[in-house]
Amino acid sequence: MLMGSPKQTITSYKGKSLQHLPGRLGRSIRWLSPGLSIKRWLFLSAIGVLLTSLGLAILVRLTPIFYVIQFLESALRFFAQVLPRQISGPLVIVLGLFLVWWGQTRTLGSITEVLIPDSQEEVVDRLLVHRRLNRGPKIVVVGGGTGLSTLLRGLKSYSSNITAIVTVADDGGSSGRLRREIGGLPPGDLRNCIAALADQEKLITALFQYRFKAGDGLAGHSFGNLFLTAMSEITDSWEQAIAASSQVLAVRGQVLPATLSDVSLWADLEDGRCIEGESNITAAGGRIIRVGCTPERPPALPKAIRAIIDADLIILGPGSLYTSVVPNLLVPEIVEAIARRTVPRIYVCNIMSQPGETDGYTVADHIKALDAACGKRVFDAVLVQKKLPSSMALARYMQENAHPIVIDREMLMRLGCRVILANVMDEDQNTKYVRHSPERLARVLLRWYGRVNRMEHPTHASR
Repeated sequence: MLMGSPKQTITSYKGKSLQHLPGRLGRSIRWLSPGLSIKRWLFLSAIGVLLTSLGLAILVRLTPIFYVIQFLESALRFFAQVLPRQISGPLVIVLGLFLVWWGQTRTLGSITEVLIPDSQEEVVDRLLVHRRLNRGPKIVVVGGGTGLSTLLRGLKSYSSNITAIVTVADDGGSSGRLRREIGGLPPGDLRNCIAALADQEKLITALFQYRFKAGDGLAGHSFGNLFLTAMSEITDSWEQAIAASSQVLAVRGQVLPATLSDVSLWADLEDGRCIEGESNITAAGGRIIRVGCTPERPPALPKAIRAIIDADLIILGPGSLYTSVVPNLLVPEIVEAIARRTVPRIYVCNIMSQPGETDGYTVADHIKALDAACGKRVFDAVLVQKKLPSSMALARYMQENAHPIVIDREMLMRLGCRVILANVMDEDQNTKYVRHSPERLARVLLRWYGRVNRMEHPTHASR
């Protein structure tokens, strides 16, 4: 696993290797793992004990200390006469270390019982993971839909410093209904990202994705959408609602809307039609020429801009090109902030085309669409799936008029875009649908980030 520097990688490796030590002794040794900042405080505590003892000695004019030292001297002289110093010395040292170990083990065991009473996981293991993730790179991911939540699910194993900047143009399904009836932001994509970054991801995802099947006004709504909408009413702000929800659900990183404006998408099609509404664009079934939004230049959320400015790695996508990725790039401040950064920036291209949105598109067509939306190039490389899906999957997608995104190398070279080829695909053996693998995708992106860092900062990487 690659982090910001080789030093961090080595520290992480040492921490992991100590986790495999068996028994109570192994658990105790893990408290001395690099990066926990425990050893310095143990040393400081030892100095404190010595200074306290010295202070007490000074306070009582050394009289009790003198008699104690006399007694210890007599006892040690007698003990040394019975056993040679080669035996008595190491024996006393072992006894002292055993008492220290026993006392520390009992103390830490009591703390563990209070903090995590029903868990088999040790506090030290949680601290090791916490420290490792906190030292991970600052990653900003821009997008929406299931593609963004899939990527976040993989990235959270490498860093806690993740910011997801999410589109707020959704107007379909439960999100669209809440948006029309109550107002505010559509919660669907925000909900998926919060669930993906939560510690108890499987449980939270199942809970947030649960859709009510009956009830006046409830049928069709997901619990997560209602939860976020209720939080926005309680906190009087969508920004505070998302932050509060993230805190309650122990989210690693933060989820931010690209803008707090009530954004509505529109698209000009090749046949002259102008389609309004995000959910109507894909359903219209024409070739998209241009995508815009109302209001025309929505203001960015300031926290999103700060996250981009502080980022070590910026990722666009994956997700629906025109309805998940491009809507974020219709916020001018976000485009300018990304364009100004010199950190590694990469676009994750979709594996398959999306009917009604990217029919017949190649990788170069995706890049041209992003460049057109931004008015400039805002990423350095594009990550593309290397292997084709199975023949059965291809046949399944052919029935839906979808195809693998073609890698047109000559056009990509003319566009001056670096291509990263990797196998980042998972294929469902039952449905034959393909998706990005969270683990593979995150691993490839972090490896690419590490290589770019080493090339740009060779002196730092060699330390």
